[in-house]
Amino acid sequence: MMTIEQPDFLQALRAIKPSVLRSVEIEAPTVDWSEIGGLEDIKRTLQESVEGALLYPELYQQTGAKAPRGILLWGQPGTGKTLLAKAIASQARANFIAVNGPELLSRWVGAAEQAVRELFAKARQASPCVVFIDEIDTLAPARGKFNGDSGVSDRVVGQLLTELDGLQDCPDVLLVGATNRPEAIDAALMRAGRLDLQLKVDLPDFQSRLAILQVHNRDRPLFDVDLADFATQTEGWNGADLALLSNQAALESIRRYRAQGVTDAVTIQITLADFTTAHQTLLSQRQAL
Repeated sequence: MMTIEQPDFLQALRAIKPSVLRSVEIEAPTVDWSEIGGLEDIKRTLQESVEGALLYPELYQQTGAKAPRGILLWGQPGTGKTLLAKAIASQARANFIAVNGPELLSRWVGAAEQAVRELFAKARQASPCVVFIDEIDTLAPARGKFNGDSGVSDRVVGQLLTELDGLQDCPDVLLVGATNRPEAIDAALMRAGRLDLQLKVDLPDFQSRLAILQVHNRDRPLFDVDLADFATQTEGWNGADLALLSNQAALESIRRYRAQGVTDAVTIQITLADFTTAHQTLLSQRQAL
């Protein structure tokens, strides 16, 4: 006789996600802190004040300690804000919902507020969950500054404040907002109990640029390449730029090998010449902007 046993249920559980996860962009990130070059102080702060609260809520309950329910990461584009948010979710073994602030806005009366309500309702159902709102300044601008949107912005900010206040009773949901315009965000969101942990994500210094290059090239077949030289030459570049440089150098090596009629992957190497060509290409593009 056929029977359904415990291993069958476990297999089904692995294969089926909760229905709430089907209607929004859901990830189960696998980003380790070691995969983020530089930003050591910020990573340490997030590990100590946020990750632990999602992993060990009973410690906070027993001691009466309160972890941040909201985080604001601010700084120039390409500095690693999204990657940091994914690392929080990954290391806390939490679901990850990512949305763009403008995506939630709508000029139809009530639609934007409803979108915010649904976002947090789904996050609570999918808890533990990290909600990441990029360009949060567009979703929550300072109230009273937009007269031509029929009050939509003010109502959305009010709804977002309501949802953030509700997270005090839901320790398994964390909001992470990202922006490059922190001054544009409504001041009420920055108060204690809301986005009360605010971290500036700066452009990487020399040591951070070197660490980023090492992360992106540690599994690549480099030959005679001193990454410290390129860390020196890329002052003012962000993490995304350095990732692009590393990938461009790899593409240059493939182009060079194919031009030589070589296709054996075992022998391919990324050389100093490949990195130099890639650097010059990207430098020209930056100067043309």
